[in-house]
Amino acid sequence: MTGVLPVDRGTAPEGVRWLSLGAAIASISAVGVAIGLGVPLLSIILEQRGHSATAIGFNTAVAGLASIAVAPLAIPIAARLGVALTMLMAIALGAGCFAGFYFTDDYAAWIVLRALMHVGITLLFILSEFWISASAPPHRRGLVLGIYATVLSLGFAFGPWLFARIGSEGFAPFGAGVAITVLAALPVIAAWRESPDISSHAGSKGGRPFWHYVLLVPTATAAVLVFGAVETGGFALFPVYGARLGYTEANSALLLTAIGLGNVLLQVPLGMISDRTRDRRTILAGCAFVGLAGVLALPSLASNWHATAAVLFVWGGVVAGLYTIGLAHLGSRLSGRDLASANAAFVFCYGLGMIIGPQVIGAGMDLVGVHGFAWSLAFFFAAYLLLAFGRMLRRAP
Repeated sequence: MTGVLPVDRGTAPEGVRWLSLGAAIASISAVGVAIGLGVPLLSIILEQRGHSATAIGFNTAVAGLASIAVAPLAIPIAARLGVALTMLMAIALGAGCFAGFYFTDDYAAWIVLRALMHVGITLLFILSEFWISASAPPHRRGLVLGIYATVLSLGFAFGPWLFARIGSEGFAPFGAGVAITVLAALPVIAAWRESPDISSHAGSKGGRPFWHYVLLVPTATAAVLVFGAVETGGFALFPVYGARLGYTEANSALLLTAIGLGNVLLQVPLGMISDRTRDRRTILAGCAFVGLAGVLALPSLASNWHATAAVLFVWGGVVAGLYTIGLAHLGSRLSGRDLASANAAFVFCYGLGMIIGPQVIGAGMDLVGVHGFAWSLAFFFAAYLLLAFGRMLRRAP
């Protein structure tokens, strides 16, 4: 049920702290560009060197493993060193690793570099999202996070475009990645005094185990786990799905573009709607329902490319709301160090989804054929709907 503005438990200033928000959003968006450039760059170079698809996939999967490993440590580190300093150290680590890929051809060294780079990236995501949630006024949190998700998506999209222009030869693409990553430090330095103090932030309840925060707001952490699973697994296996349906590589790529466009264009409207909803869990359930309906429609739409593209445009934007609105829901329930620790748990669950999704979807396609792609995605959305409705029936907001 919707009504006037929701009652937020999270603490945040009444006005929008634009310097803080701009610094956090600009910093992580610059990193998003570097990731968008780096992922195809590293995969193509590994392929050129003769490594198998399995070896390339394992090198990529190390990113998720690194995220899971470092997420529980992020807040204790930031509480000791400070948010801004930890972010700057993470940026330096990421830039150093990006350069390191150019100076070594050893596959094992690339695995270590990939892991260390994503340690830095994970720290940046956790702390920047905490910074954004802590700086956003409660009645505008959904809007602010919608802007964040939109800008980040544009950064991810700009990275591959930049890679297409630079190519994979020589130091140029690596130098561009290093330069873009270093640029992420500038807004953090500019807003250093505005960064939140985790160690003394109101609402802090230190000493709780990390797993407590994974389960503290389950509709939020389960939402991002599902999103991580369907985004990573769906994008990784969609080219295979499209090829088995008879689509050309170009048409499959355009369908992925439709998903990305929906992601970019729908996050701000979804965030604004969530700001005017008494219980954000209803919006999260709505996103999962649209996700379920969309994938169940895919088998019947397979012969009509244009209808598939239209459905995937809406589907991509609404399903991405699981991340954006899940993060807003987390911020509405918690504050201080609890919010920071829950943000770490949020990113941890996303990393877990990154690992689970491709395995489940790939197994589904192997077991039941091409439409196992849609049925496997449907499993994640249906499971989330059961959890969300169970939570809403069990406890009022």
